[in-house]
Amino acid sequence: MDAVKVAELKAKLSEYLRRVRRGHPVTVLDRDTPIARIVPYAPEAAGLVIRRPAAGIGKPSQVRLPPRLKTDVDIVALLMEERQPDR
Repeated sequence: MDAVKVAELKAKLSEYLRRVRRGHPVTVLDRDTPIARIVPYAPEAAGLVIRRPAAGIGKPSQVRLPPRLKTDVDIVALLMEERQPDR
């Protein structure tokens, strides 16, 4: 991995970009402090995939909700307590 100061990178940008293109990452230094890294471009893997619902699944409005949670705790009171500014 190469490290290069900003001034040298500006002066020889094309040379460093050729190195990156060949697969060598370059670390950019500002007064000997690493501030950036230039790495070869790699297309992202398939992120979000949109597909049709499975057959037999109805509209979202037709999906039954799970049964209500049976608890002795007042959920609204818990939320109000958590949102207190002095916590």
